[in-house]
Amino acid sequence: MSEPFDPGRQRVETLSLDRPTLEQVAHVATEAFVDDPFFVFLSPNRRLRRRGLHIYFRGAVGCLGERGVVLGVRGEGGRLVGVAAFVKPDGYPLPVSAQLRQALAALWALLPRPPALVDGSRYLWAIDKAHPRERLWYLELLAVDPSLQRRGIGGALQEHLYQQADRDQLPSYLETQKEENLAYYRRFGYELVSELRPVRRGPPLWTMRREPRPAS
Repeated sequence: MSEPFDPGRQRVETLSLDRPTLEQVAHVATEAFVDDPFFVFLSPNRRLRRRGLHIYFRGAVGCLGERGVVLGVRGEGGRLVGVAAFVKPDGYPLPVSAQLRQALAALWALLPRPPALVDGSRYLWAIDKAHPRERLWYLELLAVDPSLQRRGIGGALQEHLYQQADRDQLPSYLETQKEENLAYYRRFGYELVSELRPVRRGPPLWTMRREPRPAS
């Protein structure tokens, strides 16, 4: 699968949230973000960072339940190579039980480095405070196997969902921790909303919003 995404051979599918699939989702997300500067800031040790990311992504996506839509693209041999997790309109905030599970996943992921618990909590609080309280689609996670990035997999995962968002005339929303992603998401109709700096010495986060395209 070295060529661009080919909708004639590959397809975007809705993933179940059973344990084996969640493990695959967590693996793809971990590989995609293990060298991300934001997560390096929170957990400088690569071995601990890899462990923590796997725990966190498995817990965060696994908590979505019926309030989420998790999409995937598979490569050769059925291996999951790309994943997008969206929270449905009216799905945010998640139920208290799901929020507690996500918090426990974050706690367990960052426990080996106590200072990161404080910084991570500040980021999570800032994210929740900035999140719009209206009906919209929330892109919680977009991850593609590093060896297959820049080949259209992430775009295919997004556009699959935005077709529905446009039909229903609902906006979409996300956060990103990389400034270069601002231009990438603008290709799909997103515009910058705000820059969050909840930790003075830490990297910023950016929030973005996509208005639905007019019905043709």
